[in-house]
Amino acid sequence: MTNQELLQAFRETGALLEGHFLLRSGLHSGQYFQCALLLQQMPLVERLGAALAGKFDAGSIDTVIAPAMGGLVIGQEVARQLRKRFIFVEKDDHGKLTLRRGFKIAQGERILVVEDVITKGGRVQETLDIVRANGGQVAGIAVVVDRSGGAVSFGVPTQSLGQLQVETLDPTNCPLCKRGLLLVKPGSK
Repeated sequence: MTNQELLQAFRETGALLEGHFLLRSGLHSGQYFQCALLLQQMPLVERLGAALAGKFDAGSIDTVIAPAMGGLVIGQEVARQLRKRFIFVEKDDHGKLTLRRGFKIAQGERILVVEDVITKGGRVQETLDIVRANGGQVAGIAVVVDRSGGAVSFGVPTQSLGQLQVETLDPTNCPLCKRGLLLVKPGSK
């Protein structure tokens, strides 16, 4: 799948939003990739999951993990494609990601982290830290959209379906704020 094909899928599903958005990173942007809209069509989920899964050797992965909410649908599909166990991390009462629901990571377990979109990679980094703190080994990272254009590095093999450099704006000097456009946070809380 090329960047153009991925971008077209976002447009066709209404998942590429235009406006004034607050990203989880704290930055602002005039575009927002709402993967929840993209991933509501199961044939497309299957296609994207297969494309991501195909970038990794299933024999080098024991488990797939995703940060909730964004990575849940695509993470589970990548795990299904690879025929691997799927677990996820979610926010605790203080907004910090943690393993819950009885999920465990065994010492040396090889884990693939799957996320929908990264800009600065904060949730992916939190997930990596959880995997390592629980004795797991990070086998790689798979993302649908890398908004950084490949600038974010985690020190492990990272694959994306699309590396798109979408302008992010410093909130202290945001031209969209200066124009008085309503700031919206459409993603997870």
